[in-house]
Amino acid sequence: MIRKKWMSLLCAMLVLALAAACSSGGNGGNGGSNGGATAEPSAAASAKPVETEKPQEKVTLKFFTGKVETVDLMNELIAKFEAANPNIKVEQEYQKDASNMIKVKFASGDVPDITTVYAQDYVDQGKYLDLSNEPFWSRVLPAIKELNTDIKSGKQYRVATNVTMAGIFYNKKVFEELGLKEAHTWAEFKGNLQTIKEKKPDMTPMFLAGKDSWTLGHLIEFMAHGVIKQKHGVADARAAFINNEQDKLQFDAQGGGIEAFAGRLLELKEAGLINKDAITATYDNQKEAFVTGKSALFSQGMWVLGDLLTLNPDMAGDIGFAPFPAIVDGTQPVTLSAEDSVYAITSESKHPEEAKKFLEFLFQPDNLKAYSEFLKSPPAFTDVSADWGPLKDQAAAALKAGVNIAFTDTPSGFSGDDAGRMVQELLAGKYKSSVDFASAYNEAWNKAWSATNK
Repeated sequence: MIRKKWMSLLCAMLVLALAAACSSGGNGGNGGSNGGATAEPSAAASAKPVETEKPQEKVTLKFFTGKVETVDLMNELIAKFEAANPNIKVEQEYQKDASNMIKVKFASGDVPDITTVYAQDYVDQGKYLDLSNEPFWSRVLPAIKELNTDIKSGKQYRVATNVTMAGIFYNKKVFEELGLKEAHTWAEFKGNLQTIKEKKPDMTPMFLAGKDSWTLGHLIEFMAHGVIKQKHGVADARAAFINNEQDKLQFDAQGGGIEAFAGRLLELKEAGLINKDAITATYDNQKEAFVTGKSALFSQGMWVLGDLLTLNPDMAGDIGFAPFPAIVDGTQPVTLSAEDSVYAITSESKHPEEAKKFLEFLFQPDNLKAYSEFLKSPPAFTDVSADWGPLKDQAAAALKAGVNIAFTDTPSGFSGDDAGRMVQELLAGKYKSSVDFASAYNEAWNKAWSATNK
């Protein structure tokens, strides 16, 4: 029932996001002409000294982000905002390892006013401003508002501007040439990679960008955690991760999601189906390998699409998108469908009103349209119509073909980067077996969760 409910919400969300007929409408005029006769000023009024306006205080907002794809666009939007609000300056800071850097910032007192980094621990510690009563919620897709609602307090401390999906990007031309179909089982997936290796010896079947640990952390989040998420449904799985419900998570279970994932990944490595430099290759290397025909497929989120089309616009018609294959026999393939580009205002901000003003500016339909089309990601606001990319139909098909899952709520001491570093170690041979990896993962998660839930 939960899955049905969630699928209904997502279908409605996708229809709105894809069709999104813009009806932003104008605000109407508020000119304020009284149209009547103007009274003569009294002598007393005429004698009043002319009041001089006080110069507005110059305010600097610190904006901390972990979204590499949007840094340049955000700089453009910031310049536009500053031109319209000369008393407010916005300083953007991007960090690759943003999830860990925010810990340092909170601890040192160098707290940003606005951040894209959000964790349940920080909600529990009161690190974010309550945004529940902000007027923009009436414009947000209901499913996205639900995902942005804290399950403990029922309040909203973050807002997402977009919907995103994650799955397998593949070269359609190569698949057609070799007669391959999108894989839904692990046997089909590995079979496709094996065929590519045999028929296209100069092409890397699957490319991993392991130097950027978050990309490996996403494999855990989507494929390994996907086993848990599809078993318990979006809401119950989310609660299980937040509350560390061991009976549902079962990270160290043999044959569970984590152990199966580790075993599957080692299978690919041993069979030579992933790039040899999987640990040292970067996110940029991953994109370049795909658009130049050096790799056939890779795992990523829809946020990569803009960069792919910038690197090779002619490839637009050759990019395929499919669900992640099932890694445990008897389970279903999964597709991430969740909130993207999340913003939160910190409770320690000295300029909360200016921070809200900046968010209101970002949420203007024209700015969200530009953002969605740049990022190639559907808007989460109902009054925004954006031509977000060539994968609309394939994204809709992937949502129907796979169980739809959300992002994982991780303890702040065990981010996606931390999980990704464990996958680096797995590929480097640190763990004797997939069981050892699952045991170590369970220990690391529990340690981090216990540290912030004493």
